[in-house]
Amino acid sequence: MIVAAGGDRPALAAKAATSTIPIVFTGSDFPVKVGLVASLSRPGGNVTGASLFTSELEAKKLTLLRELVPQARLIAMLVNPTNPSAETDIEDVQKAAAAVGQRIFLLRAISDQDIVTAFETVVQRQANALLVAHDPIFLSRRDQFVALAARHAIPAIYEFREFVAAGGLMSYGTRITDNYRLGGTYAGRILKGAKPADMPVQQPTKFELVINLRTANVLGLDVPATLLARADEVIE
Repeated sequence: MIVAAGGDRPALAAKAATSTIPIVFTGSDFPVKVGLVASLSRPGGNVTGASLFTSELEAKKLTLLRELVPQARLIAMLVNPTNPSAETDIEDVQKAAAAVGQRIFLLRAISDQDIVTAFETVVQRQANALLVAHDPIFLSRRDQFVALAARHAIPAIYEFREFVAAGGLMSYGTRITDNYRLGGTYAGRILKGAKPADMPVQQPTKFELVINLRTANVLGLDVPATLLARADEVIE
């Protein structure tokens, strides 16, 4: 059995390598769209797992960022163009921005240097905030993101609380640990004889908003009481 963590790419690579060994993924956004499974309810092959659902939340992240930084005239969005859901993420955020008259511009990064350059561009273009799209590569570089955001005093929103725990400003998304737990449960069931083809893809039921008040204070941001009241966790 193969447990594929870290988004669509590892799961797709595993599926390309075998059609017989059971595969459990823990972080796909569009398992049907990218070809991992035939349907969410009946995967129909040797692959099943847990969807992160993070891509559908990018427009919501823009709304939350605007609520925290209401004076933002220009917001940057950073994506990894190699992520299978990147174009969907961009389209969703562009539609949401257009609906409220928010100016945004797009940045792309696939390496450490790209990330550094992206933050420099945010400063050069005088953007007031940054939306970091979901991506496993970005998550693995969360310390770099947090350090650059602090150095350039840029309010940023991320996908997982791990960014905020590391000193980031705010996150909104699913709990990645929940998905790993679901993946482990499915792996156990398969080891006991269950077939991936008959195991529905699990979808998240909880989304959490996490705010780091210390970081907000350093940035000189006054977090609205309404936003704090909706937060699942506030780091002080």
